[in-house]
Amino acid sequence: MQKKSNHVKHLLEINLAMLFVATSGALGRYVQLPVPVAIGARAVIAFFALVLYCKWKGFNLKIDKKDALVIFLSGLLMGAHWVTYFYSLKLSNVAIGMLSVFTYPVITSFLEPILLKTKFQLMHLLLAFLVLTGMYFLSPTLDFENSYTIAIAFGVFSALAYALRNIILKQKVSKYNGTVLMTYQTAIVGVILFPFLLTVSTDAIVNQWEVLVALAVLTTAIGHTMFLMTFKHFNITTVSILSSVQPVYGILIAVVFLSEIPKGTTILGGILILSSVVIESIRSKKKT
Repeated sequence: MQKKSNHVKHLLEINLAMLFVATSGALGRYVQLPVPVAIGARAVIAFFALVLYCKWKGFNLKIDKKDALVIFLSGLLMGAHWVTYFYSLKLSNVAIGMLSVFTYPVITSFLEPILLKTKFQLMHLLLAFLVLTGMYFLSPTLDFENSYTIAIAFGVFSALAYALRNIILKQKVSKYNGTVLMTYQTAIVGVILFPFLLTVSTDAIVNQWEVLVALAVLTTAIGHTMFLMTFKHFNITTVSILSSVQPVYGILIAVVFLSEIPKGTTILGGILILSSVVIESIRSKKKT
């Protein structure tokens, strides 16, 4: 009975983590600042919040010099992921922005054999076709004068950056605490984008402090930290299946707070994309 109770508790924890992370969609649409400024401010605030958390928990923030380059590259990729994701949100809506980014699991399945020298699987071609079909329903006309098509392109590039970041950090997660890695990544993004903060008035940033703090604390510090903590209770495959609920939460939040009702074709495209994620996750779990 106790084991079952703990399992339910851990399921609730990962759902709560996904709910926090999913706020990025609505908050990204709501913030009224240029994208590099919003991401830069988010990273700086999140960095200080994460440093305080690491100090409170007693996490060691030191890293080996030989790992510095990989961690720096992961920070660059995380920044690229965030910036292009927010451009995708600005050019479309929460549904299209989040669903196009959730192509990253299938992108990962193509990149892993190339970068980590693992065996390529034919099934991944079928899953890629499923994703492409889903993308078609998100934007039936491949017209780059259409803001939705450009938004999807930004979303897929964001997914590529996120997939690359996850792959290069794969071997470092076992060596360093996940929150420590996130602290370094927010520091790198904050430093690189800091010059953009100087391009707008201080008042413009201060007037948006509520949404910036929400992005930094709720989405980044709390959401991502809670998500990393769930890795203790589930294997990575199970986590990837459970995390596919994130776009659903994001779309529901957008419906409630932004009145963004997704079209029927968007919902259909989303079902196809998320189906590919679940199929690949179940396959890899059985194989394991």
